[in-house]
Amino acid sequence: MCCGCKRGTSQQGLGRSRGGFSSKLHASTEGLGNPLKLRVTGGERHDITQAVALLEGYTAEAVLADQAYDSQTLVAWLEQQGMEAVIPSRKNRRIPREYDHHRYGERHLVECFFNTLKRFRRIFTRYDKLLRNYLSFAYIGIMHIWIR
Repeated sequence: MCCGCKRGTSQQGLGRSRGGFSSKLHASTEGLGNPLKLRVTGGERHDITQAVALLEGYTAEAVLADQAYDSQTLVAWLEQQGMEAVIPSRKNRRIPREYDHHRYGERHLVECFFNTLKRFRRIFTRYDKLLRNYLSFAYIGIMHIWIR
């Protein structure tokens, strides 16, 4: 999170993308769509960079993810951990990988989690400048989701 440095984008969790300064919220959820881990990066960072950090320490039968997580390195890591990768191939992959289409249909629970979290206006509009304040309110939203 914060590296102890003076003011800068590392303490703010912001990154420059096409639309200006923004941040991305990365999350892993359990089988019912309840959140397990949460990470924030700058808006220019790709999703795949946080995949292993979100999945470390958990055991699962399968990992459901969207096309952004299609990486041979991640799939090999998942297989080494004993998990099935239910990730559709990107369009530019020469040889598409096989995946379970019916199981992939359950990935909507992750999207439902983000939709529920976006009901908290302060979280989806990112009013807070500092990363620690933003994460604090994101965790409050997550606690609300777990309590319901």
